[in-house]
Amino acid sequence: MLELAPELHIWLWLCGAALVAGFVDAIAGGGGLLTVPALMSAGLPPHIVLGTNKLAATFGSFAASLTYYRKKLFSPLFWWKSLLTTALGAIIGTFMVDMFSSDVLEKMLPVIIILIAIYTLFQPKIDNNEGKLPKASASLSRKQVSQGITLGFYDGFAGPGTGAFWTVSNMVLYKIDILWSSGVAKAMNFVSNACSLAAFIWLGHVNWLMGLAMGGFIMLGSFIGAHSAIRFGAKFIRPVFITMVIVMAGNLAWRAW
Repeated sequence: MLELAPELHIWLWLCGAALVAGFVDAIAGGGGLLTVPALMSAGLPPHIVLGTNKLAATFGSFAASLTYYRKKLFSPLFWWKSLLTTALGAIIGTFMVDMFSSDVLEKMLPVIIILIAIYTLFQPKIDNNEGKLPKASASLSRKQVSQGITLGFYDGFAGPGTGAFWTVSNMVLYKIDILWSSGVAKAMNFVSNACSLAAFIWLGHVNWLMGLAMGGFIMLGSFIGAHSAIRFGAKFIRPVFITMVIVMAGNLAWRAW
């Protein structure tokens, strides 16, 4: 685990990355694409990286989801099936990742991060400003259950890019606009983060000091980012964000392979 005293620049780097990650995650999703590589570059073991990232990310997803909820951009009663299946998927995914060795995870994570960064860059853009929820139906229930299990499992197993996946899949599956999609994404991200964190705590894979420190900065960034997203949108940040992520993940991949 990271020592309390060492280099100040490591703490500044991690907290700075957390602040930026919280901001971009609340706008476009994918904050873990910054915090996971940052934690890995600080020298933490892979399982501790994932657990500590979940602790920090839970703060950010809570702040963002609360903001969207207060703006009436998320309805818990409408999405209750998604909430339950997301929680289940996250717990299963977290216990699954614990079965992988540190060496395997060290090689897998950079590859996952790069692929998701590329997907996020070229993801389909859907512009629907109706702001209406879909009608309840058997088809809707199947979509919510399958989406919740799949993305909840992914968030528990790896995590980076989950918010972006939720936002895009919401627009594709339910034909809702970007703000409603983001509101749902942040709520589901909070649920999967919290459930996955509980499992990581049970497994003993959390650096509390770093997680709490980063979590405070992520929460601040998420608060600013969520309000910015509601007011301005996310187009201006994506190119710089993806470029930085690919550079960082490429460096980690070079080190791991």
